Amino acid sequence: MTNLRSNIALALAAGLLGAWLVAGARADAPAPAPSAPTGSARATFAGGCFWCMEPPFDKLDGVISTTSGYTGGTKKDPTYDEVSAGTTGHTEAVEIVYDPAKIDYQKLLDVFWHNIDPVTANRQFCDRGTQYRSAIFYHDAEQKRLAETSKEALDASGRLGKPIVTEIVAAGTFYPAEEYHQDYYEKNPVRYNYYRYQCGRDARLKELWGDDAGK
Repeated sequence: MTNLRSNIALALAAGLLGAWLVAGARADAPAPAPSAPTGSARATFAGGCFWCMEPPFDKLDGVISTTSGYTGGTKKDPTYDEVSAGTTGHTEAVEIVYDPAKIDYQKLLDVFWHNIDPVTANRQFCDRGTQYRSAIFYHDAEQKRLAETSKEALDASGRLGKPIVTEIVAAGTFYPAEEYHQDYYEKNPVRYNYYRYQCGRDARLKELWGDDAGK
C-alpha cells in the first residue's frame, strides 16, 4: 500500500495519473476508425483525459459513436506513450459521429463546455502539458461559426471569471488511440472512477459550473 500511495503521489505530481493507471496492462494496437453512416457528421473535441470525454457524449440521443484519439500535432500514427510525453504536438481528443437529424452541433458544444475547464491553458485538472490542452476542432465553416459564437457568448457572460483559452482550430488527421483506451470507463469502471476522483475533475467542474457541471 505504501508503494501504491507513493506511485499515485508521483503520478499526480507529474500530471500522468492516467498513464500510470494503464501502464503494464495494455496492448498497443490502435483501434480501428469507426465508420460514419450516410448523413452523419463528425465533431472533434479535446478536454483533457479522453477517458472522461466519452461518457457525456455517449449518453446523448443522436450520438452514434465516440472514439478516443490524438489530433492537432505533427507526428504520424502517434502512440499513447509519445503523446503523453508531450513530444508530438497532439492533444488527447474524442471524435464523435452523430446524426444531425437527432442532435445538433450546438448541443454538442454545450455538453463540451460543461465538461471541461475552459480557463486554464495547457492543463485539464491534474493532467498538465500541451497534450491536455482544451480545443474545438471544427470540420466545416458552420461548426467554426457556432464554436466561435458560443465561446464569445460564454466569455461575454463573465460566468467563469477569466478569459476562455480553449482553442478553436480546423480539424486535421485524427488518429484513434489504442484499443484499451476505447470505452475505458465501461471496461475498467473502478479504475476510471478512481482516476476521475483523484484528478479532481468533478470538484473543479462543480466549482466552475455549479449545478450545470457535466459528468
